[in-house]
Amino acid sequence: MSADNVTLDSSPVFCELDVENLTQHTSKLTKPAFSAALRRHYNHSKRRAFSTFVASKKTAAPSDAEWPGFRWACCGHAFQDSGSIHKHVSSAHEAEVLRQTDDILELFLSGVEDESPAPERSGGQERVDVSRWIPDTGHVSGDHLVKGEGEVLLYYCYCHLADPQLVCAWQKALCETLHLTGKVRVAEEGINGTVGGAKVATGLYVEAMLSHPVFRIMVRDDFKSSEGGADCFTSLKVGVYQEIVPLGVDPDRLSFKQAGVHLEPEEFHKEVEALLSKGDSCRDTILLDCRNFYESKIGQFSNCLAPDIRKFSYFPDYVDKNLELFRDKRVLMYCTGGIRCERGSAYLLSKNVCKEVYQLKGGIHKYLEDYPEGFYRGKLFVFDERYAISFNSDIISECRYCVSPWDQYQLCSTRFCCQLVLSCESCRQRGRTACCPTCQRKDEAPGASPPAPAKEACECTDARPRIPRDTRF
Repeated sequence: MSADNVTLDSSPVFCELDVENLTQHTSKLTKPAFSAALRRHYNHSKRRAFSTFVASKKTAAPSDAEWPGFRWACCGHAFQDSGSIHKHVSSAHEAEVLRQTDDILELFLSGVEDESPAPERSGGQERVDVSRWIPDTGHVSGDHLVKGEGEVLLYYCYCHLADPQLVCAWQKALCETLHLTGKVRVAEEGINGTVGGAKVATGLYVEAMLSHPVFRIMVRDDFKSSEGGADCFTSLKVGVYQEIVPLGVDPDRLSFKQAGVHLEPEEFHKEVEALLSKGDSCRDTILLDCRNFYESKIGQFSNCLAPDIRKFSYFPDYVDKNLELFRDKRVLMYCTGGIRCERGSAYLLSKNVCKEVYQLKGGIHKYLEDYPEGFYRGKLFVFDERYAISFNSDIISECRYCVSPWDQYQLCSTRFCCQLVLSCESCRQRGRTACCPTCQRKDEAPGASPPAPAKEACECTDARPRIPRDTRF
């Protein structure tokens, strides 16, 4: 993970995990005398601190509660709507929010020195006006671009970009014009994005993408959509990287062009159906989930192999340590939207051990559009404020404390721990809100001093390799 030295695009702590119910309703505290760039980081840190504080107060009412529908509890009061809890926190907990703001800002700044800033264009190089690729919104009222029904788009496109910085500048301008939030990764090998906003705005975004001279190879079906909007992301993050999905292998050494055979959802469905019909007698085919363990925990295809990896950049190491597992096998791979399979299947094929490698075109997202009651059961994890989207009613995971069925993630309650926790409403009411016993003890320790700033300082991650640096330009 990485950050550049002047933009908010790349907070090293929160580039993939977001806090639910992010709000702009922070109190108007006096700000230190920051530079313009640092002030943006400060404002972001304050929003983070505020939203984290509010999220920590979320709970569910007991069955005999006077207000059975309230969603937050603080200072002995129950709050049924977000506006009331926001107002309460702003007025009663201003000092706590400010202290956490300072801690988050310090944590962010501690990682800036290790990052590689994007190279600037040379002064003598002619700048290209990106406005030619920004759609005219004169016929659309401002309200229509920010209000009304919303959606979240998910897409990627592998294609050679001669000037990734130019595409990055265009994407920033385009999303800002359309009031879109989200995350867009640009590299010489292509683009990978997920953006949210009003449907009028996302529609214009798709039109702009399809009309751009480089991305005319895309079609509308390449843009997967789900219910949501601009509030599904805390901000807009656009950057230029070495890879559009961080496998950790130089694209010049391992190209997406070496990927496995793409199967349409219908073809993949038939393959899985045939595999499952053979039961334990089928030993020549592996159904491989190449996502992270916390994704497959809440949703997966029946009888899949789900590696215990925390980042996609660990996938090559997993393959290298399990080559015999894949030897002479047919492999059916899948991921959220298809992009990880492009590089993952290429890496697997590069080892020359598999008989055949296939991948689900469009990923789980496209499959569930056609087969919501198919062989994929449970939730589909997404990297935004929603954490997951649902196409069927199955719950395949459980509360880490009482093992009752539960699949709604929240962040660990311990400060500076970025782990996701499956803790049911009943257990959360009893204060069981941490990701592991170590963090739980920190929460329960009376008057304990706050831990030193650290991204991965708990039992859950100590046993796992540290996250490789994501190369950013």
